[in-house]
Amino acid sequence: MKATRLVITAHTPDWARHAAVAATGFATSVIACGCEAGLERELAPAETPDGRPGVAVLLFAMSGKELAKQVERRVGQCVLTCPTTAVFAGLPQAPLPGQAVPAEDGTMPAPAAGDTVALGRNLRFFGDGWQAAKVIAGRRYWRVPVMDGEFVAEESTPVVKGVGGGNLLLLARDTDAALAGAEAAVAAMRRVPGVILPFPGGVVRSGSKVGSKYPALPASTNDAFCPALAPLVARSALGPQDRCVLEIVIDGLDEAAVAAAMRAGLAAIVARGAAAGVHRIAAGNYGGKLGPFHFHLRRLLPETAA
Repeated sequence: MKATRLVITAHTPDWARHAAVAATGFATSVIACGCEAGLERELAPAETPDGRPGVAVLLFAMSGKELAKQVERRVGQCVLTCPTTAVFAGLPQAPLPGQAVPAEDGTMPAPAAGDTVALGRNLRFFGDGWQAAKVIAGRRYWRVPVMDGEFVAEESTPVVKGVGGGNLLLLARDTDAALAGAEAAVAAMRRVPGVILPFPGGVVRSGSKVGSKYPALPASTNDAFCPALAPLVARSALGPQDRCVLEIVIDGLDEAAVAAAMRAGLAAIVARGAAAGVHRIAAGNYGGKLGPFHFHLRRLLPETAA
């Protein structure tokens, strides 16, 4: 997938979070949402470009073109509109030609790799001719007058090749056990940098398989893991003790980040012990149809559990 990180800042942490939550809404799956997005972590003033509280968000799409469209729409409708906010690129970005700033030792920074998509470049036109540009340390920012002051947006944001669709399936004795195991795993995964869990609360109940008996649908219910269908399907993956299955989906800026998050989730579930009601941990296996990255769960397990 194509991915980018945005840093949204505001006058208070609450307003930064309001904008981030709105901008990443309806972004659980590229199947119907256009992108997958979520909050990566909250940022202290010392970690943001303008010294204000902030939130880092990650957005993933199937192409650079779609990512550009989603960034512009979501920032324009959800960040520009939110009181006191500003938005910045959250990944390393090459300085403008002739604007590179030397480091303290006198060396020039290496250009950032990869493409970019517009951030403030197009949103500036909301200023109706009153917008103004400012170049600081080799990076261009746009200042757009709004009713509470001005909206500041960096010119563009870098795009990298991300990895989407890492997943864990928790097979449990009942709903309570499945939810408790999933919540423990999500809490551990969210401490890993560079990843998001795009579904509500980080957990998916409608796990899907590739394809459908209805040609118009690209995905459909994962019948092999539906407890109600266990007696009816020829190749059910469930045993009689598996009465509830929940999935956790992970998107990351690179393969290592997704693997680290899956490892953290596995460790959290294993630490709870089988007595907690999660009998098995599996994953969606689509025969390589969804991409080149394969995460083998046994290799990710803590050594004490493997």
